[in-house]
Amino acid sequence: MLALSVQRNDHAVSDVQAVDRSEVPAVEIPTPKLRSEPEWGHATNLRLPSIDVRIDFEQKVYWAAMRESQHPMITMELIQDMLCVQESVRVIMSEGNREQHQLLEYFVAASQTPGVYSFGGNLAFFADCIRSKDRAGLQNYAYGCIDVIYGNAMAFHTPLVTIALVQGDALGGGFECALSFDIVVAERSAKMGLPEVLFNLFPGMGAYSLLSRKIGTAGAEKLIMSGTVFTAEQLHQLGVVDVLAEDGQGENAVRDYIASNRRKHNAHKAIYRSKRRVNPLTYEELRDIVEIWLDAAMDLQEQDLRKMTRLVGAQGRRLDKRD
Repeated sequence: MLALSVQRNDHAVSDVQAVDRSEVPAVEIPTPKLRSEPEWGHATNLRLPSIDVRIDFEQKVYWAAMRESQHPMITMELIQDMLCVQESVRVIMSEGNREQHQLLEYFVAASQTPGVYSFGGNLAFFADCIRSKDRAGLQNYAYGCIDVIYGNAMAFHTPLVTIALVQGDALGGGFECALSFDIVVAERSAKMGLPEVLFNLFPGMGAYSLLSRKIGTAGAEKLIMSGTVFTAEQLHQLGVVDVLAEDGQGENAVRDYIASNRRKHNAHKAIYRSKRRVNPLTYEELRDIVEIWLDAAMDLQEQDLRKMTRLVGAQGRRLDKRD
């Protein structure tokens, strides 16, 4: 249906602040390959190593799910795939503009790992970089993360309404990723939180920026400083989770949300665009906070790194119990 030629475009629309990226390490984006899938009817699949994509042109929904993994964390490979997904969305929307027809209206980000959305940052990699004083390696990873977060928060510079579907644990950077979408749909048993303070750090890839815009600065600070893992129901009461779904019904809840709001899509996309104008999130803000995070990370002591390592072990045991 569409011939995709993916090129990085950091200046896709004029109403988004331009950023000088000359000093930011580049993250290479692989070229996506589309193939028709008869069983999906009008849908199309995008083949990526870490993300499974179903593009339903009939319903105008782009479904992207992180593939099931024994280590459901944010790796550089996953970052590359996330950026590739963002660019594929822009290419599809550009094709629709040429045809004077909007091919997509909604984007949904989910996970195929049972009980886990994402455990967030690669903590073992963090510890290695800190012990070896490799600030540049940690910076490259962090910049890749905020490339993804910024793209998500800008709805990929398109008129899409974006949705995070959280059906399991979303911790640290995984929670930040979910927060970067317009709407968070979470199943009741899902747990989300920012445990970084437990090993003497803070979440530096968007949490403060995103939460403060959603629940206010005081609420964001309280949540971040607590290090607490919250239930989806608690976060729904706080206004962080927008739609609370029963366990096993998350995808149906997303479909119901889209079906019930489709006639208001024009209004909703304008409202979210207005939100980005009233309280804009700039790449510069994210980058400045990353630099603060890097300073703090490089100051961690061995006892802090041991706590970080113990958290990695606890996550592994969590997955073993699931199996």
